[in-house]
Amino acid sequence: MEKSRVIEAAKKHKSGYNCCQAVICTYADLLGIDEKTAFRVAEGFGLGVSKKYRTCGSCCAMVLAAGLKNSDANMSEPKSKLATFDIGHNMIDMFEKKNGTSLCSELRGSDGVTDRIRSCRGCVMDCAQIIEKTIFEGMFEPYDGPEEYE
Repeated sequence: MEKSRVIEAAKKHKSGYNCCQAVICTYADLLGIDEKTAFRVAEGFGLGVSKKYRTCGSCCAMVLAAGLKNSDANMSEPKSKLATFDIGHNMIDMFEKKNGTSLCSELRGSDGVTDRIRSCRGCVMDCAQIIEKTIFEGMFEPYDGPEEYE
């Protein structure tokens, strides 16, 4: 079993990657995409999709990972999309069960500090854990570190 990459995702976020980039880039090598391409694809998903504070960018990264992992890439007769929807749906449900919402504006609160439900870095860590438990089930040691990474 491979060591969890949750802290690696948190470190990427701390170094300046947005929430979506931090998550998807952490697993790019396992998803058949190079990190630079993953970084570019995920760039617009930060702050709840391009500063709209809607769906958490970390959750968007989980959905991107589900597609990269599960898609049959059959562009003429796609057969995997409903299964991919289910994977993404289940991962977002797991996130919402833990945090109560997947909306960036609610997670961050009014100013990102005083009334927040979860920090952006905490969301990155949660989504990395969910990816490891679901689409890479059995590949990673369970994460047993801190809930937050400063």
